[in-house]
Amino acid sequence: MNIFALFGIKDLIDVLLVATLLYYVYRTMKDTGTLSVFIGVLAFVIAWVVMYKIFEMRLIGTIMDKFIDIGLFILVILFQDQIKRFLTELGSSHKGWRFVSNLFKHRADDGANKRWIMPVVYACMSMSKSKTGALIVVERQMPLDDYERTGDVIDANINTRLIENIFFKNSPLHDGALIIAGDKVKSAGCILPVSHDTSLPRYLGLRHRSALGIAQATDAVAVVVSEETGNISYAYKGELHQKLTSTDLEHALSNL
Repeated sequence: MNIFALFGIKDLIDVLLVATLLYYVYRTMKDTGTLSVFIGVLAFVIAWVVMYKIFEMRLIGTIMDKFIDIGLFILVILFQDQIKRFLTELGSSHKGWRFVSNLFKHRADDGANKRWIMPVVYACMSMSKSKTGALIVVERQMPLDDYERTGDVIDANINTRLIENIFFKNSPLHDGALIIAGDKVKSAGCILPVSHDTSLPRYLGLRHRSALGIAQATDAVAVVVSEETGNISYAYKGELHQKLTSTDLEHALSNL
């Protein structure tokens, strides 16, 4: 019997949906630095299918079957942040086709106003010279409402002087993060999730780990000015880019 005769359009759609889901999980794990866990789980599932379903090794297959049942609950507990990010991103996509298309490409700028870029760059240049620590988060597709509520609401137009005053060393808001959404400074003094990525150098402090944490949990861009060295960095999609010049920062923000 020809196997292709049994393969219909529903089977093709089924395969494509599974492949899309696996790709999205792979990309999310890669962004959050847990790719090795994804590979390990995938290898375990493949071994279970081969042993239990193909070779019908019932004893080892039954044992692995129990591990998979328990493992689903363990994975939900371990990756609750990633699952929340997936559901948030799915819910914040206004159209289904837009969400699917975003799985296979970087998010393009949707024509939103970019007037915030140069005030942020100028403020970072000034704070870098004076070694004033700063953490600026720019909202993209995924809403940051939960993080905005952890700080003080400002809802002001973006300008360089405002950003510098917020991160002035004697300011009560300088230790937290500043969140920009659209063309407004929404909140300051905000609390962000901290990344526990063990590959980060030990000399990086809480600001850098918070920047990477929000970049792992959402699609936001987080800009950091180091209080110790004055170096400018930014985190995006689970990756931290360090020691940027003002030109590098401007190009990066414009491209993102």
